[in-house]
Amino acid sequence: MTVVYALFPGRWYNDSGDTILLMPAAVEVLMSQKSVLVVEDEENLLEALRYHLEREGYRVHTAADGGDGLELARQLQPSLVLLDIMLPTLDGFEICRILRRESEVPILMLTAKGEEVDRVVGLELGADDYITKPFSLRELSARVRNTLRRTQYLEDNPAAPESEPAAYRVGNLEIDLNRHEARLAGNPLDLKPKEFGLLVLLAANKGRAFTRDQILEKVWGYDYIGQTRTVDVYISWLREKLQGDPTTARSIVTIRGVGYRLDG
Repeated sequence: MTVVYALFPGRWYNDSGDTILLMPAAVEVLMSQKSVLVVEDEENLLEALRYHLEREGYRVHTAADGGDGLELARQLQPSLVLLDIMLPTLDGFEICRILRRESEVPILMLTAKGEEVDRVVGLELGADDYITKPFSLRELSARVRNTLRRTQYLEDNPAAPESEPAAYRVGNLEIDLNRHEARLAGNPLDLKPKEFGLLVLLAANKGRAFTRDQILEKVWGYDYIGQTRTVDVYISWLREKLQGDPTTARSIVTIRGVGYRLDG
C-alpha cells in the first residue's frame, strides 16, 4: 500500500517523497482516516505492525529511530503514536515526555514483559495506555481502537453539562472545571489529565465508594482494557500531591476489597 500524507496544507506526498495531485473526494477520504505513527527499531516487528494497521484501515507512518520518530510526530500530528521504549538516539520515555509537553496526541507504549516499572513510568509521563510484549495483533488493534475512541469522545464532549457544578470544594481543595484547575490551600496542583479526571469523579461523588473497574470505566473510558492496578498507581500519585494538606490527603479512603471514596 502506498502511504499518502500531507506535511503542509494542500501539498500531498507519497512514501517516496514525490508530490502528487489528489481529487477533492480523495483528499476528504484521506483526511477522515486515522493515522498512526509507529516508532519501533526492531525491523520485523515494525513491518508487521505497519502491514497489520494498514489492513485495519489506518494511514501508517514509521520510524526506527527515536529522534526521527519525534520529528515525524511533530510534522505529521498523527492521531496516535505507538511508541517503543528502547530506541536509538532518544528512548521512548523521553519522546513521551516531550510530546506530552507539546500536545495531547494519544500515546500507546510498547513495554517489555514483566517490567512493571516501565508501565508505571510511561503512565506517569503521560502515556494513555501500554501493551506488553509479546502481544497479539488482535489485542493491539483493540487497544488502538479504544484509545482513539476515548480521545474522540473527549474531543466531542469538551465541557461538563451545564447542570453540573462548575467547581467542587473538599476542605482546602478547590476544583474549577471551567479552568480545568485544582488548588490546594490556594496553591495550584500540577495534575495530569487522568489525575484531574479521577479527582473530579471522587469530589463530585463525596462519600460514594467506587470500584477500580468503575473508575476505569468513568475516567479512562467504558471499554478500557487495562489493568485495575492503573487506578492504584494514580491514587498514590494523587495522595502524594495532596500531602501539602495531610487532612485532604487522608480524605481519599481505601475501601478494602472494593476501591476508593473521597470523604469531606
